[in-house]
Amino acid sequence: MSASRQGLAVRLGGWSTRHRKTAIIGWLLFVVVVAVAGGMSGSKTMTNSENGTGNSARAEKILEDNGLQTPAGEMVMLRSERPDGWRAAARDLTARLEKTGETARIQSPVRSENGREGLVSFQLKGDPDTVGDRVDPVLDAVEATRAAHHGITAYEFGDGSGAHMLNGMLKNDLKKAELTAVPLALGILLVVFGALVAALLPVLLAVTACVGTFGLLAVVSHQVPLAESTNSVMFLVGLAVGVDYCLFYLRRERDERAAGRDAATALRIAAATSGRAVLVSGVTVMLAMAGMFLSGLLLFQGFAVATILVVLMAMLGSVTVLPAMMSWLGDRIEAGRIPLRGRRKKGVRTSGGLSGRLMRPVLAWPKVFAVVSAALLLVLSAPALGMKTEQLGLEKQFGSDAELTVAFKEITGAFPGGPAPAEVVVRADDIGSARFGAAVADLKKEIAGSGRFGKTVDVELHRREGVARIEVPLSGNGHDATSERALDTLRDDLVPRILGPVSEEAYVGGELAGSLDFNDQLKSDIAPVLLFIAGVTFLLMLMCFRSLPIALASIVLNLLSVGAAFGTMTAVFQHGWGAELLGMEPAGAVEGWMPLFVLVILFGLSMDYHVFVVSRIREARTQGLTTRDAIHEGIRTTAGPVTGAAAIMVAVFAVFALLQMQDMQQMGVGLAVAVLVDATLVRMVLLPSVLAQLGERAWYLPRGLRWLPRFGHGDEPSSVPAPAPVLSGEVPGPSVSARR
Repeated sequence: MSASRQGLAVRLGGWSTRHRKTAIIGWLLFVVVVAVAGGMSGSKTMTNSENGTGNSARAEKILEDNGLQTPAGEMVMLRSERPDGWRAAARDLTARLEKTGETARIQSPVRSENGREGLVSFQLKGDPDTVGDRVDPVLDAVEATRAAHHGITAYEFGDGSGAHMLNGMLKNDLKKAELTAVPLALGILLVVFGALVAALLPVLLAVTACVGTFGLLAVVSHQVPLAESTNSVMFLVGLAVGVDYCLFYLRRERDERAAGRDAATALRIAAATSGRAVLVSGVTVMLAMAGMFLSGLLLFQGFAVATILVVLMAMLGSVTVLPAMMSWLGDRIEAGRIPLRGRRKKGVRTSGGLSGRLMRPVLAWPKVFAVVSAALLLVLSAPALGMKTEQLGLEKQFGSDAELTVAFKEITGAFPGGPAPAEVVVRADDIGSARFGAAVADLKKEIAGSGRFGKTVDVELHRREGVARIEVPLSGNGHDATSERALDTLRDDLVPRILGPVSEEAYVGGELAGSLDFNDQLKSDIAPVLLFIAGVTFLLMLMCFRSLPIALASIVLNLLSVGAAFGTMTAVFQHGWGAELLGMEPAGAVEGWMPLFVLVILFGLSMDYHVFVVSRIREARTQGLTTRDAIHEGIRTTAGPVTGAAAIMVAVFAVFALLQMQDMQQMGVGLAVAVLVDATLVRMVLLPSVLAQLGERAWYLPRGLRWLPRFGHGDEPSSVPAPAPVLSGEVPGPSVSARR
């Protein structure tokens, strides 16, 4: 076939096999260079205002612009058996805190209603973003006070103790994920290929793609600041996608060799088929990820950059470095075979025995299987109708048994609103005037008389900057409906009515305000993002397969998979159904950024299986099989790779589901369930039953769209029957190679 008639994947694979040393060494050098460059440049993380939206972000922005970042707040509640029995411990604690040199603005203890609790509030000096690294002396002071006073119980909660615990947890979790996910993927690949070298190739390429992306992300972060969880998300997607792409490519080459092809022909067919599917899938995934740029939140823009870069790296490595390695290794790729797995006999394709038997009833009664499988997916999706989202606070992230969570519950029980106050930020030219002071006094008076707020209102005046910062404790636990009503009163009534006339800007921020603003932004973002990725996916599938029904089915099937993920997350983590069985704990809500993220990720990742499976069906159809026979052949020949790829993805996502952070657990469970459902119920039952029900109409293309370019789906013809007669619309004729 002339170079002009070859596809991009074939040309890339051909160049790589002819220049093996350049492709392999060039890849490794590139990974090393970008990793070193990233390490030298360092990574820039988002500020509080960049991580938020709405009025709460504007409040943070005023503080940041004036060098007045919200200081790290900390509080310690002391409890005694009798009223006021904690006062001596409070004096001791105050003295110990002062000696650490890390504290400021230590407040006089606030007494609870029953007198058995006293609350000592203070601030931690220095940059609040690094407070977790400097809080150890304060933690030691609290522990020393607890030990020195018999009968006194101390509960500590705040930005410092939370950051300290979070830093340790994130470090341990990421290390655990890396050390567990990679061996799991390798173990599954050993089962799929039955040989150590063949199993190592996809893992090594995926890991090097992730390492290179770590470096690229560090450099890019100076233009698009990233969240702390971005690297974890990138590693999750990169490992899953990188291994899958290599698995599809390598498995097709092994199948062709087992069928009796010589090494060069097998590589060329793998490039023309699986290599092309990798390119189509990679482009589709990247365009789907680009939908996150439509979000008004910098968090998702960072996720978009990270996932696009790692998918690009994995895709390029799969169609260049992988064929170079395969060409260099030749049949040595079968080295290190597992004793229990025998070699496949040449001329015999063994893939898909179980799936072949499954296809018989599915193709015999397609309407029944389509209805039953769709009904099951709708049942899985049903809980999502009542999904509640919020930005989970540290006390929900760590679980109910964590020391920080226990402290939060005890403190909010005795001092409502204490750990999660609202933050009023005011900018005015006459911040120190009597007029402004009178307005603040009126605000404090109305707060005290409303019955919707806590006792202590803390006011900070920064006269030189013209900024005032006022902390207002909310009634309730800081996240419930009672706290929301108090926040509404502050935002909609008290602040605009009392502080509005004496200020240029006045905004209400804080943890609850930030969560509500974040959720409001997400609700307005999800529709345009969904329309974008659905539209892009539809157009790509239409161009790739020249079939209107398949393009439409791609969208519907993806939405059903996403719905199953949403329903599972809501059922487990909001309602607690099955949470105990999974060893997890419900948070009462789904993390705010999770729905949009899962939607985009699943729309992208599901293309792995969809493009691979439909390409094989289309390939068989272009080579002369009837649609029903092509479905059977396509599902049978892709069952092994799809099962292996799905097992790897599910295993990787399940590792994240076993981490300590609540948002990582939600992401892991949601993605694992969705991929499992997508690769089995959707691609192996619902997709073939729908296509079988459509018959030859599955390939219908309206006359007005027949100008679309024609892409080949195979390389060399197989011994297949003559094409079945066309019923309606346009159906694919023989492939380019077949016509030759």
